[in-house]
Amino acid sequence: MSIFAERMKKGLIEENPVFIQVLAMCPTLAVTSSVQNAVGMGLAATAVLIGSNAVIALLRKFIPDKIRIPAYITVIAAFVTLIQFLVQGYLPALYKALGIFIPLIVVNCVILGRAEAYASKNGVLPSVFDAIGMGLGFTLALVILSTFREILGNGTFYGIQVLPTSYEPSIIMILAPGAFITLGILLACLNQFKINKAKAAKTTK
Repeated sequence: MSIFAERMKKGLIEENPVFIQVLAMCPTLAVTSSVQNAVGMGLAATAVLIGSNAVIALLRKFIPDKIRIPAYITVIAAFVTLIQFLVQGYLPALYKALGIFIPLIVVNCVILGRAEAYASKNGVLPSVFDAIGMGLGFTLALVILSTFREILGNGTFYGIQVLPTSYEPSIIMILAPGAFITLGILLACLNQFKINKAKAAKTTK
């Protein structure tokens, strides 16, 4: 398996930041009231991941161990600032919707975690592939979560009406409790699937 395929599989499935590692819960729960916000946050985080992983992998041999975390945060903050300016300039509606959660990407544990766990120990190309896989895995998780919340809470998908106008929206789904409920149900279903898969594997031996 190529390094690209391996990192894609890890990020999307085996080590998904939200569904497997349960990281970055603050933006995950806060911005998933609509698919549009989820896509925007996911792509912004992915762009920061790619840039920061590439730079940290490039400089990994020159950054002293004692200051590696402050150095990583500085690199990440630079890319977050760049993305913030781009979103603010070209996508003002998205910038207004995401608000404080764009600058808070600086402390997103997925990004700092990948810098420490992977980019600091591998070359530039594998680190970029890792960033793409993790970023897309994060984005996928946000989109899945926001799809359920937006459809049930507004009757829309990406702002387009998909349920009959007679449907009475479940307002709780676009509020904070709805985020916790939806995430909890999805994690429970995923865990049950893993348990069933493990039992099936045992019976075939």
